[in-house]
Amino acid sequence: MIGFTTTIPLEILVAAGRRSADLNNLFITDPDPQALIEDAEVAGFPRNICGWIKGLYGTVLRHGISEVIAVTEGDCSNTQALMEVLTLQGVRTIPFAYPYDRSRETLALEISKLARHFGVDKEQIEAARSRLDQLRRKVHEIDRLTWQENRVSGEENHLFQVCTSDMKGDICGFEQEIDSFLGKVRLRPPFAEKIRLAYMGVPPIVTDLYPRLEEMGARVVFNETQRQFSMPYLCADIEEQYRRYTYPYDIFARLDDIEEQIALRRVDGIIHYVQSFCFRQIEDLIVRKRLKVPVLTLEGDRPGPLDARSRIRIEGFLEMLKARKP
Repeated sequence: MIGFTTTIPLEILVAAGRRSADLNNLFITDPDPQALIEDAEVAGFPRNICGWIKGLYGTVLRHGISEVIAVTEGDCSNTQALMEVLTLQGVRTIPFAYPYDRSRETLALEISKLARHFGVDKEQIEAARSRLDQLRRKVHEIDRLTWQENRVSGEENHLFQVCTSDMKGDICGFEQEIDSFLGKVRLRPPFAEKIRLAYMGVPPIVTDLYPRLEEMGARVVFNETQRQFSMPYLCADIEEQYRRYTYPYDIFARLDDIEEQIALRRVDGIIHYVQSFCFRQIEDLIVRKRLKVPVLTLEGDRPGPLDARSRIRIEGFLEMLKARKP
C-alpha cells in the first residue's frame, strides 16, 4: 500500500498497479482516531499543530505504510515537516507539488516526475483515467440526485465524493457499492427540508455535523472540496484535469466555482469549516467579503461530535436563515 497526504493524480498509481490509500480517509475512519493523534503527541508533535497532520502521522505508523506521496505545495503548510519526521521513522517519502500559479507546464512536469517514479507512460495513465472516470461519473450522479432530486443526504454525498480520492483502494469493490446505492436511492421519496446549505472547506474532523444539521431541518446540497475530489469537469487530458481541480490553488479559483454552484443549487447559507491551527482560517476573511449569502464559520480541532457551543451557533444560524425565507 502507498499512502498520500491529499488528492494526487490517482491515475498514476492505478496504472502502476499500486494499491493506494488517502491517509486522511484511513485516519478519520479508524475505530479510534483520537488515539492516532495521541500517538503523534507522545512522539513529540506539539499541541498547537493541526489534528489532521498528527492523525496522518499516527495512521502511517499504525498501518505500517512504508511509502508516502506528500503534497508539499497546494495543501497543508506542515506537510514538509511531516515528511521529514516520517523519513526519520524509515518511511520513504515522494514529494508532489501543485503550482500556485496553476501553470500547465509546471504541473505537467510534476505529473511526469511522479509517472517516471512509478514507471508508467502517458498511454497507461490515460487508460487508467478512462477507468476512473467511469466511477467518477456515477458519483457525479449521486451529487446530482442530492441537489436536483433531493434523494441523497448531505452525509451520503460527502462520503461517496470524499472516497473518490482513493476509490477506497479497491476500484471494483467501490464501483459495486456505488451501483448498489444508486439502485436504492432512486426509489426514495425526496427530502423536504426547509434550508439548503453549502459546506465549504476541508472535510470536517467532527463526526456528526451532517446528521445534526438534518435534525435541525437543514440539508447540505453542496460539498465543495469533496466534489472537487471527484474531478467534476470534463477534461481532454490529465494535466488539464488537475489544473482545473480547484482545491490546491488560491481561494479565488475556489470561489468562482462556489458562486456558480450556490446559485445553481439554490443555497440559502454556507457552513465554512476551518481546522484549528490551519493557515486556511485566514481565507475566511475573503470568503465573507466575496460571497453574497450568509456564512457561518465553524472551527474543529479533534475527532468527535459537535460541542455544545457549535450546536447552539448552528441553531441560531438556521433560525436566521428560516426567517429570511419568504
